[in-house]
Amino acid sequence: MQEHSLGIVIQGSLSQGLEVKLNSDISVEQMRVGKFLVVQGSESRFFSLVTNISLGITNSRIFSNPPSFQDTLMIDILAGRTIYSTIEITPMLMLAPTKQDTKNIDTNLELLPVKTVPSHFSPVYEASEKDFRTVFGWEDDDTCNNFMIGKPLDMNVPICINLDKFVERSNGIFGKSGTGKSFLTKLLIAGIIKKRAAVNLMFDMHSEYGWEAIKEGKKFSTVKGLCQLFPGQVEIFTLDSQSTKRRGVIDAQELYLSYDQIDIEDIRLVGQELGISEASLDNANILEAEYGKSWITQLLSMTNEEIKLFCQDKQGHAGSIMSLQRKLMRLENLKYLKNICPHNYINQILASLDAGKHVVIEFGSQSNMLSYMLATNMITRRIHNSYVKKAENFLQTKNPLNRPKQLVITIEEAHRFLDSKIVHQTIFGTIAREMRKYFVTLLIVDQRPSGIDNEVMSQIGTRITCLLNDEKDIDAIFTGVSGGQNLRSVLAKLDSKQQVLILGHAVPMPVVVKTRTYDKEFYSQIGNTNWKEVSNEEVFNTAKIARSELGF
Repeated sequence: MQEHSLGIVIQGSLSQGLEVKLNSDISVEQMRVGKFLVVQGSESRFFSLVTNISLGITNSRIFSNPPSFQDTLMIDILAGRTIYSTIEITPMLMLAPTKQDTKNIDTNLELLPVKTVPSHFSPVYEASEKDFRTVFGWEDDDTCNNFMIGKPLDMNVPICINLDKFVERSNGIFGKSGTGKSFLTKLLIAGIIKKRAAVNLMFDMHSEYGWEAIKEGKKFSTVKGLCQLFPGQVEIFTLDSQSTKRRGVIDAQELYLSYDQIDIEDIRLVGQELGISEASLDNANILEAEYGKSWITQLLSMTNEEIKLFCQDKQGHAGSIMSLQRKLMRLENLKYLKNICPHNYINQILASLDAGKHVVIEFGSQSNMLSYMLATNMITRRIHNSYVKKAENFLQTKNPLNRPKQLVITIEEAHRFLDSKIVHQTIFGTIAREMRKYFVTLLIVDQRPSGIDNEVMSQIGTRITCLLNDEKDIDAIFTGVSGGQNLRSVLAKLDSKQQVLILGHAVPMPVVVKTRTYDKEFYSQIGNTNWKEVSNEEVFNTAKIARSELGF
């Protein structure tokens, strides 16, 4: 332990945390909300987080005649006895000696959940690099799949998350607009690709993940996309090929969907965007029962007289079906929808995922909410159905070769899919509740966590949260989190850039970190080749070879 303590524990409880009185020679301005400290108990060390900072006074008479801030002698005389500083800390983990070595608290430590508190007057120290490595591990540890996501706010020590634990449950990246959620998402997905923890399917609403994206700042600059960092391992499919070509994207593949691939569940999801009533959806079931998968094509070609005759024969409501027809005509404006699509692009995406490739689906100009929600739901539902069959086959055969590759699906504007009114009817709500039952999990990126159903939020394994201001959003982050009230002040004090609060399944305890910068240094650390040496032609040739290996 360090020779000089910061203070001593004077009171506290297991539920409310501990109060620490700082030594008189310790400046309160050295303390920060989110700072890590260690309490040395008689038997264990308590790895703790600063949650609040206070000033105290023992004699209220000093209020009537306070010393001038220039009277340093009087302040020094009063310091420690009449005036003092306290901090509130929340113990997150116990570093306890093993049963075989109970007398030595410096070696053979094991991490345990906090179920007790240290005694009165236990000394408090700054957490050391050894403490951080004991708790969070290190990136090059061969025994676990760790990825360095950043460093503590006041130390040059890596903070790692366990990617194997991260991908086995659905996770969330939250924060208000402009806090860097997209860059953080690319950072994490790059780590998943590098460490081969899972395969990724990314619905890239704003065309930021696959190829170059604009970096915020006064001076115009761009950052590399995943396809450039990992040539041959990441494939781009586009729903708007013209937009993709204008951006200079190399070797993106076109993606089309057909009307016969749209189910009523898909229409129900975008019902609010289209203004479709429940009565119209009920009549859609009658159309589907009559025409099968081609019910939308048949409906769009029907005249009013044909609709009336159909309703007389099938006991439908002509007004509701005519209204449904008018609303569905908006789908004709979507570039990627065709009446008949001879090639099954979803099967092509599945083949790429089965081969260990990572897929980015760009929307280009088709990024309006109707287009995004419809295509994302259609593709995800079919991929999930395929994974269910693969998982059932694996459970039957017990053959490791039949085990599906873990799949992480990234979606933006997640509250649109996981709102409490429709979450039980969407494939995304199903995936979020299933956890890793069928080897498919979500990575949801959203600026309005309060819009996500509480049941779904309670199932989120790891929550990575940038700055949030809205009280409802902050409440949603701590849904189902024990001791979340103590962390609210930590979240509220984050900087607007490159600071996040991480809590959940992939980290041993809640932690505030300054995230890695997504820049040239990161490219060289994470990419399979030096980014300066990767040309567009090399990316094109590598991707072409990869597709030929898949038979496309």
